[in-house]
Amino acid sequence: MKIIISHDVDHLTAWEHNRDLLIPKHVIRNIVEFVSGRIGFSEVMDRSGDIFKNKWQNLESLSEFNSEHNIPSTFFFGVSNGLGLNYTFENAAFWIKEICEKGFDVGVHGIAFQDFANIKKEHDLFKAVSGLDGFGIRMHYLRSNEKTPEMLDRAGYAFDSSLYKLDNPFRIGGLWEFPLHIMDGYVICRQSKWQNQDLNQCKDTAQEILEAAFDRGIQYFTILFHDRYFTDSFRTWKEWYIWLIQYLKNNGFKFVNYRQAIEELEIPIYANATE
Repeated sequence: MKIIISHDVDHLTAWEHNRDLLIPKHVIRNIVEFVSGRIGFSEVMDRSGDIFKNKWQNLESLSEFNSEHNIPSTFFFGVSNGLGLNYTFENAAFWIKEICEKGFDVGVHGIAFQDFANIKKEHDLFKAVSGLDGFGIRMHYLRSNEKTPEMLDRAGYAFDSSLYKLDNPFRIGGLWEFPLHIMDGYVICRQSKWQNQDLNQCKDTAQEILEAAFDRGIQYFTILFHDRYFTDSFRTWKEWYIWLIQYLKNNGFKFVNYRQAIEELEIPIYANATE
């Protein structure tokens, strides 16, 4: 079983949310998690400081950590707005280029999933700003319907990773579907809006899912960790990700990105075609 690490970029600054309710919700979340004993006072202060610093991304520190540990992760950026994803196209373009220059793969964090015209528009915008071909997508909030994969295929995406299901990659036309197996929020905020698990519980959950995937014969195991949480402002999240990477390395797992996985998956397809 090989491991694919991915990161959704939901926010870049705090002040990009000056016209929605995300900052008040963030403050309420901090209070609830502090009163329930899930975070300490220092985290409350750090999170408040992030608002005044206008910094709600940790792309540099996360990419540096991944580089140090030879993790070929993929970062998904939005090129349109919706559902709390409010950063500008110009800011997205800056960070897409920065992450590419650091040697990582990038893809689209999609908003449109119901109509082909807007799906195609996001694809073409991302292609223009990144200069890439053969990139993939993950939908914001994992939204999709029965027609979404076919439209993503028609738009020109190489892969999608929006289906949360313990399954192996499969093809829909020319599109590879990579199911998502672990998402940080589902582990740390188990069936809740707020953190309700401690670090040891999060470790146990991750191990249980990995064992279930191994027993099921999963070839490529996909993990999502949001860059927003690679900070001491969200200590449990950051410590859990660092532990998870080290745990996987200590147990001999190999890391690949989606592009490398597709290359491996398509070898037998091409071999069969020439027989």
